[in-house]
Amino acid sequence: MGKGGGKSASSGGGGGAKGGKGAKAAAKADSGAEAKGGKVSKAGTHVKVRHILCEKHGKCMEAMEQLKAGKRFSEVATQYSEDKARQGGDLGWKVRGSMVGPFQEAAFAMQISTLDNPIYTDPPVKTNFGYHIIMIEGKK
Repeated sequence: MGKGGGKSASSGGGGGAKGGKGAKAAAKADSGAEAKGGKVSKAGTHVKVRHILCEKHGKCMEAMEQLKAGKRFSEVATQYSEDKARQGGDLGWKVRGSMVGPFQEAAFAMQISTLDNPIYTDPPVKTNFGYHIIMIEGKK
Protein backbone atom coordinates (compact mmCIF):
# COMPACT_ATOMS: atom_id res chain seq x y z
CA MET A 1 0.00 0.00 0.00
CA GLY A 2 3.04 2.20 0.43
CA LYS A 3 3.47 1.85 -3.32
CA GLY A 4 0.13 3.54 -3.83
CA GLY A 5 1.59 6.51 -1.99
CA GLY A 6 4.37 6.53 -4.58
CA LYS A 7 1.78 6.75 -7.31
CA SER A 8 0.10 9.70 -5.70
CA ALA A 9 3.51 11.33 -5.43
CA SER A 10 3.98 10.88 -9.16
CA SER A 11 0.49 12.25 -9.75
CA GLY A 12 1.70 15.17 -7.65
CA GLY A 13 4.19 15.56 -10.52
CA GLY A 14 1.10 16.14 -12.64
CA GLY A 15 0.50 19.13 -10.40
CA GLY A 16 3.84 20.21 -11.77
CA ALA A 17 1.98 20.93 -14.99
CA LYS A 18 0.85 24.04 -13.16
CA GLY A 19 4.48 25.06 -13.12
CA GLY A 20 5.03 23.96 -16.73
CA LYS A 21 6.42 27.34 -17.73
CA GLY A 22 8.79 27.20 -14.80
CA ALA A 23 9.95 23.74 -15.84
CA LYS A 24 10.65 25.02 -19.35
CA ALA A 25 12.56 27.98 -17.96
CA ALA A 26 14.53 25.66 -15.68
CA ALA A 27 15.36 23.43 -18.64
CA LYS A 28 16.58 26.46 -20.58
CA ALA A 29 18.64 27.58 -17.60
CA ASP A 30 20.14 24.10 -17.27
CA SER A 31 21.09 23.92 -20.94
CA GLY A 32 22.59 27.40 -20.69
CA ALA A 33 24.58 26.39 -17.65
CA GLU A 34 25.96 23.36 -19.50
CA ALA A 35 26.97 25.49 -22.47
CA LYS A 36 28.71 28.03 -20.19
CA GLY A 37 30.43 25.37 -18.05
CA GLY A 38 34.03 26.15 -19.02
CA LYS A 39 35.40 23.39 -16.85
CA VAL A 40 33.16 20.81 -18.49
CA SER A 41 34.01 21.89 -22.04
CA LYS A 42 37.75 21.67 -21.31
CA ALA A 43 37.26 18.00 -20.44
CA GLY A 44 35.31 17.51 -23.67
CA THR A 45 31.57 17.30 -23.97
CA HIS A 46 31.34 15.46 -27.30
CA VAL A 47 32.90 12.32 -28.73
CA LYS A 48 32.79 10.97 -32.28
CA VAL A 49 32.13 7.34 -31.57
CA ARG A 50 31.91 4.03 -33.41
CA HIS A 51 30.90 0.77 -31.87
CA ILE A 52 30.13 -2.85 -32.52
CA LEU A 53 27.07 -4.01 -30.58
CA CYS A 54 26.32 -7.69 -30.06
CA GLU A 55 23.59 -9.12 -27.89
CA LYS A 56 25.63 -12.26 -27.15
CA HIS A 57 29.08 -12.19 -25.57
CA GLY A 58 30.33 -14.97 -27.85
CA LYS A 59 29.53 -13.04 -31.03
CA CYS A 60 31.18 -9.94 -29.58
CA MET A 61 34.33 -11.95 -28.87
CA GLU A 62 34.32 -13.20 -32.49
CA ALA A 63 34.28 -9.57 -33.60
CA MET A 64 37.12 -8.80 -31.17
CA GLU A 65 39.18 -11.62 -32.72
CA GLN A 66 38.65 -10.09 -36.19
CA LEU A 67 39.91 -6.73 -34.90
CA LYS A 68 42.94 -8.33 -33.27
CA ALA A 69 43.68 -10.09 -36.56
CA GLY A 70 43.98 -6.63 -38.16
CA LYS A 71 40.62 -6.32 -39.88
CA ARG A 72 39.36 -2.73 -40.32
CA PHE A 73 36.98 -1.61 -37.52
CA SER A 74 34.27 -0.43 -39.94
CA GLU A 75 34.28 -3.78 -41.79
CA VAL A 76 33.95 -5.75 -38.56
CA ALA A 77 31.16 -3.42 -37.39
CA THR A 78 29.24 -3.88 -40.65
CA GLN A 79 29.56 -7.66 -40.37
CA TYR A 80 28.89 -8.12 -36.63
CA SER A 81 27.02 -5.14 -35.18
CA GLU A 82 23.33 -5.73 -34.41
CA ASP A 83 22.07 -2.16 -34.24
CA LYS A 84 21.12 0.72 -36.51
CA ALA A 85 24.74 1.88 -36.76
CA ARG A 86 25.64 -0.98 -39.08
CA GLN A 87 27.31 1.41 -41.52
CA GLY A 88 30.72 0.86 -40.05
CA GLY A 89 29.41 1.26 -36.51
CA ASP A 90 29.37 5.06 -36.82
CA LEU A 91 27.19 6.72 -34.18
CA GLY A 92 28.48 10.20 -35.05
CA TRP A 93 29.05 12.93 -32.48
CA LYS A 94 27.49 12.15 -29.10
CA VAL A 95 27.12 14.63 -26.28
CA ARG A 96 27.93 13.75 -22.69
CA GLY A 97 24.71 12.64 -21.00
CA SER A 98 23.15 11.12 -24.13
CA MET A 99 24.66 7.64 -23.69
CA VAL A 100 24.06 4.90 -21.14
CA GLY A 101 26.39 5.02 -18.12
CA PRO A 102 29.00 2.31 -18.79
CA PHE A 103 29.16 3.17 -22.52
CA GLN A 104 29.63 6.88 -21.78
CA GLU A 105 32.28 6.25 -19.12
CA ALA A 106 34.29 4.11 -21.52
CA ALA A 107 33.84 6.48 -24.47
CA PHE A 108 35.07 9.59 -22.63
CA ALA A 109 38.00 7.71 -21.06
CA MET A 110 39.35 6.51 -24.41
CA GLN A 111 42.06 7.93 -26.64
CA ILE A 112 41.28 9.09 -30.17
CA SER A 113 42.21 6.55 -32.85
CA THR A 114 41.62 5.72 -36.52
CA LEU A 115 39.73 3.00 -38.38
CA ASP A 116 42.97 1.55 -39.69
CA ASN A 117 44.66 1.51 -36.30
CA PRO A 118 41.82 1.51 -33.75
CA ILE A 119 42.11 1.69 -30.00
CA TYR A 120 39.02 -0.08 -28.70
CA THR A 121 37.52 -1.34 -25.47
CA ASP A 122 38.93 -4.71 -24.51
CA PRO A 123 37.07 -6.36 -22.85
CA PRO A 124 33.78 -5.20 -24.37
CA VAL A 125 31.54 -2.88 -22.36
CA LYS A 126 28.32 -4.49 -21.06
CA THR A 127 25.11 -2.43 -21.08
CA ASN A 128 21.41 -3.26 -21.10
CA PHE A 129 21.68 -3.31 -24.94
CA GLY A 130 24.38 -5.98 -25.02
CA TYR A 131 28.16 -5.96 -25.44
CA HIS A 132 29.92 -3.02 -27.10
CA ILE A 133 33.35 -2.71 -28.62
CA ILE A 134 33.87 1.05 -28.67
CA MET A 135 36.36 3.30 -30.45
CA ILE A 136 36.63 7.09 -30.51
CA GLU A 137 37.51 9.10 -33.63
CA GLY A 138 37.36 12.58 -32.13
CA LYS A 139 36.65 14.73 -29.08
CA LYS A 140 35.50 18.33 -28.70
